[in-house]
Amino acid sequence: MGRVFVSRAIPGHAPELLAAAGHEVEQWPHDLPAPPDALAEALARADGAITMVVDRVDAAMLAGAPRLRILANMAVGYDNVDPEVAAAAGVWLTNTPGVLAETSADFAFALMLGLARQLGRSEADTRAGGWKTWTPTAFLGADVHGATLGIVGMGEIGEAMARRAAGFDMRVLYASRTRKPALEARHGYRWASFEELLAQSDFISIHTPLTAETRHMFGAPQFALMKREAMLINTSRGGVIDQDALVVALRAGELAGAALDVTDPEPLPLGHPLFRLPNVVITPHIASASLATRSRMAEMAAANVIAVLEGRDPYNPVNRPARARS
Repeated sequence: MGRVFVSRAIPGHAPELLAAAGHEVEQWPHDLPAPPDALAEALARADGAITMVVDRVDAAMLAGAPRLRILANMAVGYDNVDPEVAAAAGVWLTNTPGVLAETSADFAFALMLGLARQLGRSEADTRAGGWKTWTPTAFLGADVHGATLGIVGMGEIGEAMARRAAGFDMRVLYASRTRKPALEARHGYRWASFEELLAQSDFISIHTPLTAETRHMFGAPQFALMKREAMLINTSRGGVIDQDALVVALRAGELAGAALDVTDPEPLPLGHPLFRLPNVVITPHIASASLATRSRMAEMAAANVIAVLEGRDPYNPVNRPARARS
């Protein structure tokens, strides 16, 4: 029926689902992303594609792929593809909402706990032979229980993060484009202005998408408002933080630490000064990386592709082409 390009090896049964629906599957065989020219060539042969957040698809690629009808992004975010550009080209863009919130919140909370209790530093020191005896002053961290958690972006993942905070008796503030009165009434969360949240929070967890408005929303002025003992956790997109300003703020002691699952760029060059700061934890964009969740994401992307190639609307559209390709 059609040819589907899958831009990476993926867990679960998505390729089998596509094949069972009668589609020919072409899969990029390498661990690293396809270079732009190879990605463009693969899309030019495809009727549909499952893409990753690192696969940047622009107007020129879409123009060079006249058969392409859908880009099914295996992610909630889609800053790698402009939905309006895709719609103008007649191409559906879909994402994978609703399946990774709990797993991503698990990881964000783990980052917060690990950063607060100096897990990375103490583990590395132990492996290096630094553990000579017990001492009451080694690796003194910050308590998470009873602290104030500020959540920036109260979507699915932000809400899941807030639920986890309840088990630690944390006070939850949130700043979001949309206020959530029902959540406030049910759980006692408090909406705050962004500036108020920065000033009052002991931990700040970022869950906002990357847009023109949110790019570098955390910069020098924002770090100056934060408590000196505050810690920042980012599992959204690296571009939300001005990393140069973050380095300056951390060195100056304007905040106590940062845990980053996302950076700008990705991967972060090993010579970047963030790697040399002892109060920074950096992980390789793995917040949703459980086998079950990534498998569901891949299979959801496949279901969207199958729907469009069978002439139906996708289940998780991000855009709606005025004149979809057929």
